[in-house]
Amino acid sequence: QWIFGGDGASYDIGYGGLDHVLASEDDVNVMCLDTEVYSNTGGQSSKSSQTGSIAQFTASGKRQAKKNLALMAMSYGNVYVAQIALGANPTAAIKAFKEAESYNGPSLIIAYAPCINQGIKGGMVNSIETERAAVECGYFTTFRYDPRLAKEGKSPLTLDCKEPDFTKIREFIMKETRYSQLPKINPAECEALFEKNVECCKQRWERIKKFGL
Repeated sequence: QWIFGGDGASYDIGYGGLDHVLASEDDVNVMCLDTEVYSNTGGQSSKSSQTGSIAQFTASGKRQAKKNLALMAMSYGNVYVAQIALGANPTAAIKAFKEAESYNGPSLIIAYAPCINQGIKGGMVNSIETERAAVECGYFTTFRYDPRLAKEGKSPLTLDCKEPDFTKIREFIMKETRYSQLPKINPAECEALFEKNVECCKQRWERIKKFGL
């Protein structure tokens, strides 16, 4: 059984239902296409949107951090969780699907999914390159968390990316309209918001790594 949804169905209005599924211990797989914005309803900001991004309802830049949905799911201890980015590591993405399918319990795969509302420089033809760059700079982390390994006395966490170069986050986000317009729209706060974006990315990375200890 597979359930597919966007970040609205997973991070926001549908989170209660998702949490109910993950807590059920049933053998159900969930796939979240994380676009970081309500893509289907006009491009509104969501809890998946990152700090400093511009969207409907956050026209001067979002001030809050991105919700760490993966970490919340991992806290159950018996949920298979993976974050994938096809452009960064297609082999790891395939492994995640195979492991989720074979896991006898709830599984959650979060896929970084660039969309037109992000305003990628050069258009959606560059989406694969965008996914690779997002992982390399630490904007998005790819990993697999398999509770079965913990029962074998092994680390349940497998990182599918190298240590990020967080100094490249600014360069990465400025290639998207949702960020590059912020200095013009909100010059007084743009630097603080961009700095917070980087700090939030670092915190997510460190918190995920702790699950491998």
